[in-house]
Amino acid sequence: MRPFFDDEECTEVRSYTKSELARLYSPNAKYESAIRMLNRYLNRCRELMEELTCLGYRPADRRFTRPQVERIFYYLGEP
Repeated sequence: MRPFFDDEECTEVRSYTKSELARLYSPNAKYESAIRMLNRYLNRCRELMEELTCLGYRPADRRFTRPQVERIFYYLGEP
């Protein structure tokens, strides 16, 4: 018998542009709406924002690094 999690799709932990990650979390939203929703998710989680800032994140950044993505997945869950 195979473990349950082997059948689930996992999102790859890698560097993502902000728009790529936004579309993963809000696949049915328009581009601009997906970005706004992602920013809202991030800003509502104070601990996540503190960790992202320590990892060099700035709101104007267009790309998340792999370590930043790991923290986002930790706090928000995998998309």
